[in-house]
Amino acid sequence: MSRPPTFVPPAGARAYRLRTARGEFAVVDAPVPAGVEPRGTALLLPGFTGSKEDFNPLHEPLAARGYRTVAVDGRGQFESAGPAEDASAYAREELARDVLAQAEALGTPLHLLGHSLGGQIARAAVLRDRSPFRSLTLMSSGPAQIAVPQQQRVKLLRDALGVMTMAEVWEAMQAMEAPEETDAGLDAGLDDRADLRRRWLGNSPAQLIATGLQLCTEPDRVAELAALALPFHVVSGARDDTWPVPLLDDMAVRLGARRTVIEGAEHSPNCDRPLPTARALADFWDGC
Repeated sequence: MSRPPTFVPPAGARAYRLRTARGEFAVVDAPVPAGVEPRGTALLLPGFTGSKEDFNPLHEPLAARGYRTVAVDGRGQFESAGPAEDASAYAREELARDVLAQAEALGTPLHLLGHSLGGQIARAAVLRDRSPFRSLTLMSSGPAQIAVPQQQRVKLLRDALGVMTMAEVWEAMQAMEAPEETDAGLDAGLDDRADLRRRWLGNSPAQLIATGLQLCTEPDRVAELAALALPFHVVSGARDDTWPVPLLDDMAVRLGARRTVIEGAEHSPNCDRPLPTARALADFWDGC
């Protein structure tokens, strides 16, 4: 589970519900400050069990470079509503259509970024209609299904969600968590536990079951993506247990993509090393 440094939007950002043709989605929208030349807008999609708050550390440095950033909770994710039991509502094609509706509502050509699961949803949206997008960045998001050890973890979660409540699953996950991970949250001086629990309980169990299955069965669609005339960027930490870094290196080659490895970061460079991550993103977008 990603751990955003804070659930409070940065100064100048606004949290609201974005109205689209496919319903409302909770967003954090960070505009470019006065005195900075606007250079573009980016739509940011979070990963599995994550949320829009995972991008909070990126908003200010990207705004300083001239980029408005809009981070969104997907359907059934944290503060965006979604059916609790209808898994068909979270089919990959449905989630892709949601992204296209969000892009239409924002009303401007967008740089699209997806982290982990969000990268595969972003890919599906671009393959359906690339016209709203100026570029695609895949952050810690691989070419196909996740690594086998992660598939086993997701299966455990999906099985638990079939017989336990969200609150019961949360308590079970906390009991299994490594002590050093618990200590890290406490050392940060945050009300980490309460915010993470609130986010977890906000998720639709059907969404987690459906997208968890997708992560374990996603086909390789890199060749389809490479055929599009779109600038690509593959970003990751120097270590990643979900998709091994060499696999991401190879995907970047197949896409003809810009490749950035953030030293000192793992699966969530946006949280682990936000300043170099923001710098790499803005440098790529400038080049587009």
